[in-house]
This record gives sequence, structure tokens and C-alpha cells, in this order.
Amino acid sequence: MARLEGKVAAVTGGALGLGRAMVERMVEQGAAVGVLDVLDKEGEALVQELTKKGFRVAYWRCDVADESQVKAALDGVAERFGKLNVMVSNAGISGANKPTHEVTEAEWDKVQDINVKGVFFCTKHSVPHMLKAGGGSIINLSSIYGLVGAPDAPPYHASKGAVRLMSKTDAMIYAKDRIRVNSVHPGFIWTPMVEGHMKTTGVDPEEAKKATAALHPLGHMGEPDDIAWGVVYLASDESKFVTGSELVIDGGYTAH
Repeated sequence: MARLEGKVAAVTGGALGLGRAMVERMVEQGAAVGVLDVLDKEGEALVQELTKKGFRVAYWRCDVADESQVKAALDGVAERFGKLNVMVSNAGISGANKPTHEVTEAEWDKVQDINVKGVFFCTKHSVPHMLKAGGGSIINLSSIYGLVGAPDAPPYHASKGAVRLMSKTDAMIYAKDRIRVNSVHPGFIWTPMVEGHMKTTGVDPEEAKKATAALHPLGHMGEPDDIAWGVVYLASDESKFVTGSELVIDGGYTAH
């Protein structure tokens, strides 16, 4: 069953990690997908691989902190595939991992520019296409740390809290236009970003991985597909009555 047949989606940070899994699952379910990223080599290789399999997919270089690049990429996706009705704002960085009083303004701003302003730009420039299409689904990647706190990475946690409330606000603004807006809140998923974060802890990487896995009641970290299937659900008409919601996929982390 092609759950996303007839849908056209854009996925930021789509070349690697969670984004790559989202792109793969979405095209398999019938969507045409624009892959947006700054990792040109990885993005183009993914598109080449999926194109050979007969899927409709294309790559656009896009720094989500640059409004002109976001607009150009989303306009390009809509022109290439005829419309745009699913926007997945997945691009993000973990940023500085140090106490708040040691974080520099530049370190703070870098995280907010990508994780918050990037989501704003993607919503701003996808909405006109969705209005033209008669509706759509905006899916914003937040985090468990958009729901609960932790004593590390202050800029990251602030950014993910912002994404959660931005999603609820836009859900209310655009409900009348049949544009649904939801946030996704992953627990720790074994991706390059999480692996990089582990290296900032000063703990042996394998020990850090075991300790992090133990934070989840299910006893292990998640896999990219755990999040990708949640995104497929929110992109599909199966979730037509879901907006302003938080899809928590965290192995029980926030159930404590």
C-alpha cells in the first residue's frame, strides 16, 4: 500500500541520519521527495541511489539558516514535482555542550539560526505552496528536550522548546487552510549527530552509549526508521485529524 501516493515532500537535513531514513521511507510509500541539505556529496549519492530504483527524488543544496536558499529550494521542489504539500523540517545541530554562563553569543546564535530560524523559514516558504495545493502537512523535528530539561547543551534545549511552541501556534493559524502542523520528539537515536554529541561528554564513547541507552525504559536507543515511520504517518492522510500535536517516539524516556 502506497501511503503517500500523490504527495510531494521536502525534507531538510535529508542526506544523512534521520533525514535519510525519512526520505527512503517516504519515496517507498509513493511520495516524490526533495532532499535539502548542505552535504552535497551525501545528498547527491542518495538521490542517485533512489533514482536508480525508480523513485521520484531530487537534491537541492540548502542552508536552512539562509532564507533565500530555503525559498529557492522549496520553489524548486514545487516546480520540479508540480506542487508541495509536505514539509519536514529536520535539519538541526546539537551545538555547544557547556554550562549556560560559558556559552558564547556566537555559539548560541548558531544553534538558534539552524534549529529555530530554519524551521520558521521552511514554514514561511512552504505555506504558500500548500495554500495553492489546498492543504498540507508541516512536520517539525523537536526533541525529548522540547518537553523536558537536562543539565547539558542549553542552546539546543532552548531551540527544541521553541520548535514545539512554534508548531502549536502555526497549527492554530493554518487550521482553517487545512494545513496541519505537528512536532516530533525523538529520544536518543543512533545517528551521526548523537554520535558527535557523545564525543563532547568527555566520557569513553562506548560507555556514554551504554549509559544513554539505559536512560530509556525500553533499554536501548532508537533507530532512524523509528522516527521515519512516525513522519510517514504525519505526512499521510491517516493523520488528517492530527494537528498541534506532539508525536513522542522516545522509548519511554519522558514517561519517568
